[in-house]
Amino acid sequence: MSASDASLLATVDARTKLAGSNKMEILLFSLGSRETFGINVFKVREVSQTPHITRTPNMPQGVEGVISLRGNIIPVISLARFVGDSDPKRSFDTMIVTEFNRSTQAFLVDSVDRIIRVDWDKVRAPENMFSANSQTLITAVTELEDGKLVSILDVEQILASTLGETRVPDVPQAQLSNEQFVFFVDDSMVARREITSVLDKMRAKYHQATNGREAWDRLQTFASRRFGEDESLADTLKLILVDAEMPEMDGYVLTRLIKGDRRFNGIPVVMHSSLSSNANRAMGASVGVDAYVAKFDPKILADTLLPYLQAS
Repeated sequence: MSASDASLLATVDARTKLAGSNKMEILLFSLGSRETFGINVFKVREVSQTPHITRTPNMPQGVEGVISLRGNIIPVISLARFVGDSDPKRSFDTMIVTEFNRSTQAFLVDSVDRIIRVDWDKVRAPENMFSANSQTLITAVTELEDGKLVSILDVEQILASTLGETRVPDVPQAQLSNEQFVFFVDDSMVARREITSVLDKMRAKYHQATNGREAWDRLQTFASRRFGEDESLADTLKLILVDAEMPEMDGYVLTRLIKGDRRFNGIPVVMHSSLSSNANRAMGASVGVDAYVAKFDPKILADTLLPYLQAS
């Protein structure tokens, strides 16, 4: 790690330092119902009262309008529109400002409660306990000390539903043999669609997982295969693409496990994350990722992966 990265790591705030500890801080909030929702604090820039919203014509469904935030015009999205409360007369006085891939937006909520810290292994994939309207928008659930469930919203899915997904362009084909493949893990349905579209266009075979624990279990299965004297796992598994935030085990811990297991020697690990700040990139470097690429730009993803996907 370079001196500049070390300096950066020494000055990042306490929430960013949680990356790699397999702990998650969740901002709890309400949309006016009995259900408690959460969002990863890493993604939250601020919480404030809702200012005047400028209504504009032809806004996507769920976008209430725009506001000026320190000279920048950002969209204001009503989360309640996506999880069953569609009363057009209801107003929300609180907004959560978030940042994804250098894109800023505000989400309207009824109220903000508090921040809790949980282990990632206490954050699990949702079960079929939610309405069809909200189930696909919940990426994970966790439980409070009193037994109450917290539904962690899939903000990436909400943004894709609201603002649209990026079109995957034509990209060069990978030069892999029939036996060689890519492994990727991401808990976001939107991200998995983008990754599979990119890999399909590159004509690269792949296996996938939806959380860090599942990914490590599957990677252990691959590594347990018997190879000949002159063969290794790196001959077939050409690249591992990991998300930073995932239920049950985050991408930083997963990368540390991979890099600490000699059976994965020679296999590059690329981190694919909506947390694209320099601090998060430095955290990725500290656990040994070979490259760091921000979601959601299919061309940049393809350009990042292509050098690693050459047969050898």
